[in-house]
Amino acid sequence: MTAPLPWSTRIDRATRRAVRLGAPAVAALLLIGCAVPPAVDHNQPNTGLGSGLLHRKPGSAYPSLAPLMRQVTPAVVNISVEARIPLDDHPFLRDPDFRRFLDRFDLPLPDLGETERRQSLGSGVIVDAENGYVMTNHHLLKGATRIMVTLKDRRSFRARRLGSDAATDVAILEIPSVKVRPLPLGNSDRLEVGDFVIAIGNPFGLGQTVTLGIVSAVGRSGIAGNHLGELIQTDASINPGNSGGPLINLAGEVVGINTALIGPSGGNVGIGFAVPSNRARNALRRLIGRR
Repeated sequence: MTAPLPWSTRIDRATRRAVRLGAPAVAALLLIGCAVPPAVDHNQPNTGLGSGLLHRKPGSAYPSLAPLMRQVTPAVVNISVEARIPLDDHPFLRDPDFRRFLDRFDLPLPDLGETERRQSLGSGVIVDAENGYVMTNHHLLKGATRIMVTLKDRRSFRARRLGSDAATDVAILEIPSVKVRPLPLGNSDRLEVGDFVIAIGNPFGLGQTVTLGIVSAVGRSGIAGNHLGELIQTDASINPGNSGGPLINLAGEVVGINTALIGPSGGNVGIGFAVPSNRARNALRRLIGRR
């Protein structure tokens, strides 16, 4: 007699129906089967962060991340930074070809004591709503003279920088207390290549945007001159403006803070990087004195 198959390889009635519907339905069922045991009631929507990995729209029979996004996106913010940058930091002045051009036409270099006003856009995540703590990137705040934080509901607050850590590229801002569910910091040490992750941020200033991908690599080093240490690599689309936004898992936990990308034209080619949440958590404790 043939031994019975384990539950993960059995085909129930729903799966047989999906097979008749075609490959997309099969793929969806396989994805669901990897996330939950067969005893889950598919008619019940996901009701809270970490309550399960089966996300469905109420009353529908197909998987969707929309219920999860409704829960997590209110805690993701847009950040606008006005800064004064010394002209000697301007990329043109670091370009030897530009300097040779000035020399060729006997043009003087700008006064390196001057500053240039610059505006940058990025993202952040509320990690403590009661105290108004927002986590973002250190590099986004360089030379900042004015920092504005805008919530998903379009409320805007002027933020105060509590602390910043160049070694982890993490900074903590403070805004007034808000009634928003903060996002928990997950355990980035548990991440594996192939885990699904979601990047949320403000790419190119378009406004809040959600992208889905997987963990492409963990412990990736040699990025940004290697001063950021080991990073999470993902193919979830990360572009300029995503800096400081969260990389979350399917339980709604922050597993990384998006910080860098590799792209020959400055845009996404499927190679983005995030600071692991465990390092971000340690930086948070140092910067605000938590124990």
